[in-house]
Amino acid sequence: MRGFEPKDWRVAQAERGFTTRSFYGTKGGSEHFIAVAVPSGLDLRGQIDLVGERYAAARRSLGLAPETAVFRRIFLSDVLNQATAVRNSTLAYEAREEIAVSIVQQAPLAGAKLALFAYHVDGGGPLLRKRLSPRHLIIEKNGHRHLWSTRLCTDDHETAGSSAAQTRSIFGELIKTLENQGGNLRDHCVRTWIYLKDVDVFYQGMVDSRRELFATHGLTGDSHFIASTGIEGACAHRFDLVAMDAYSVLDLVPEQVSYLNDFGRLCPTKDYSVTFERGTRVAYADRAHHFISGTASIDETGSVLYPGDVLRQLDRALGNVDALLQSGQATLADMMYLLVYLRDPSDFAHVERYLAERYPHLPTLIVQGAVCRPDWLVEVEGVAVTPNDQPALPAF
Repeated sequence: MRGFEPKDWRVAQAERGFTTRSFYGTKGGSEHFIAVAVPSGLDLRGQIDLVGERYAAARRSLGLAPETAVFRRIFLSDVLNQATAVRNSTLAYEAREEIAVSIVQQAPLAGAKLALFAYHVDGGGPLLRKRLSPRHLIIEKNGHRHLWSTRLCTDDHETAGSSAAQTRSIFGELIKTLENQGGNLRDHCVRTWIYLKDVDVFYQGMVDSRRELFATHGLTGDSHFIASTGIEGACAHRFDLVAMDAYSVLDLVPEQVSYLNDFGRLCPTKDYSVTFERGTRVAYADRAHHFISGTASIDETGSVLYPGDVLRQLDRALGNVDALLQSGQATLADMMYLLVYLRDPSDFAHVERYLAERYPHLPTLIVQGAVCRPDWLVEVEGVAVTPNDQPALPAF
């Protein structure tokens, strides 16, 4: 696409319906990040089919076999009415695949009923897959076991319990799964995504429950926490208030892991009584993964900046992400994708234009998801991948 202006690039992307970004390592093969969107003028079945077609086209453009798929997240506008059709489609299952699939209600703000984010790994050794349960999948590569845990919830069909109790139950399942594989929450869980119905009401119960549970498992302000996003969203069960996805690496060694902070720009999360890392860096012999937590327009005192101005908030949030990345020898230019959560869907057009002009080549999905403080209009997250030269570390 050399020579394209941002406007031309946006037109090209809209026509083909997908964006991709890839990292090619010297030892561990390649990693590929794919975002797929569709127009709104089709029924659900038509949109599912078109997402599948565009996803297949994205794989062909990258030369990826279906079995290179590792993880997919499917964003829906109405999960209670759409999840069954998605689960029965090739988006959730293809005959040659055993993959981790997340399904969450966070309406794609381009107007469609669904959107797709996918992660693939190709080359650098075989991917060995072991399904532990419908919710937990181990993918082993070069002696490292990567545990993908998706659609964790209490599956409550009858009563709406408390967000605190559901948080304990969901983390309890993850902890038991980790321990059964010789791991633990403190040393091996790298990233969580926590979805809450009506985040303005139920977020605090989750936060309090998580803090207590973390302390029990050795995760405190004196040790470390886990990179995380806590955002409005929903699973496919009517009475579940909390759902979660998680990524863990069961064979991590301590020298692989460091944490991303810039205290001149963002305060420690413990200063306002929440327990997550703003970013976590996991290093391998030839690359490093930088997992950026949900990041908003916050300053070094923990205060919200630019209330009521979504674009200034977005600019500050991205500046915060860049500062976090720089603490781990990376920058925004190393981001592989960007996921943007908006409280108010009417802000979509302004945000979409802003991102397309500044980051036209970056796979981006913009979905509806209220942030944990009402004053925060926008939150962003993503993963950066950078070259690394530490041959003594494990290969990815």
